[in-house]
Amino acid sequence: MIGLAEAPSPCYLLEAAKLRDNLRLIDRVQRESGCTIILALKGFAMWSSFPIVSEYLSGCSASSYNEARLAKEHFGGHVHLYAPAYTDAEFPDLIELSDRISFNSLSQWERLGAQALAAGVSCGLRVNPRVDEVETALYNPSGEQSRLGIPQSEVADGVPAGIEGIHVHALCECGADATERLIQAVETRFGHLLPDMKWCNLGGGHLMTRPGYDVELLIRVLREFRQRHPHLEVVLEPGSAIAWRTGPLISSVLDIIDRGGVRIAMLDTSATAHMPDVLEMPYRAEVRGADHPGIKAHTYRLGGLTCLAGDVIGDYSFDEPLQIGDRVIFEDMIHYTMVKTTMFNGVAHPSIAIKHESDRIEVVRRFGYADYEGRLS
Repeated sequence: MIGLAEAPSPCYLLEAAKLRDNLRLIDRVQRESGCTIILALKGFAMWSSFPIVSEYLSGCSASSYNEARLAKEHFGGHVHLYAPAYTDAEFPDLIELSDRISFNSLSQWERLGAQALAAGVSCGLRVNPRVDEVETALYNPSGEQSRLGIPQSEVADGVPAGIEGIHVHALCECGADATERLIQAVETRFGHLLPDMKWCNLGGGHLMTRPGYDVELLIRVLREFRQRHPHLEVVLEPGSAIAWRTGPLISSVLDIIDRGGVRIAMLDTSATAHMPDVLEMPYRAEVRGADHPGIKAHTYRLGGLTCLAGDVIGDYSFDEPLQIGDRVIFEDMIHYTMVKTTMFNGVAHPSIAIKHESDRIEVVRRFGYADYEGRLS
């Protein structure tokens, strides 16, 4: 058995018991609301865990050929595809992999819809409900000038023949109250379409596994939405909620230096390459056993491994001085973080491991030169 201290560094470590706890709660929402919940691969695509996830969820949402193929080959079940645009060359392969496809514009539908219908794929349109529930502009898909989704004005007189679903995505790590407002916006702006639809996909961002989330409210608003539109299949496709707080990124201290009166601990991981949301969102990663600078006795700036000047994770304080070789463990690094990694600078990509429910840690993937070489030409 590999213990936590002996796990590779750097390494993403999925804790299977925590994943299953999340899935049990999500399954309860499905059962009590009557809705269908599928896995959004854009948020969590660790296919070695799919045997657990598929016990509770019936399929996946995909945003590309690669995601759709991964879903079909490793998950099975239903595949709902949405992308901001599809290429003519790739589309025949996409419809072979998909059960449902959402189109981002009427022009894409007009050019490609007939192919999808001929293949027996259920077709829908992504619409923009114009709700601003996301404070960070980078992650808000619902602005007036957003490239994502069709505005109300373009479907005021209805949708083309052959369309049988509408798709919205407007939330990011939001509460149940935001879901309630989203449903209200859908009914206000697109309610005239619902009687003729077969399904409504409410997208992701429903962070129902976060402590303090009002699960009862979510179940109630979903159930009431279904009662008002009993002919509709209502679908949610969360990414973060599935893998929320299911495992850390393990790193190690390579060097400790002093620059301008600041002690810097150089790590074998990188904000730029391995946890980009720390810079993009931005947000402060939680470090096990650490606190804000100055709270504990020893404060360090945690620096990443790449040569980018801004590859800095943040300032943290610890009870004891850090030593070269010490482990620094970043909490909650499984959802979104793993799928957004790069090999910038050719730095070592973190290994991927699973802590099974028996407490056995299995390393399921190590990365090396061949992985870096294979991304280039």
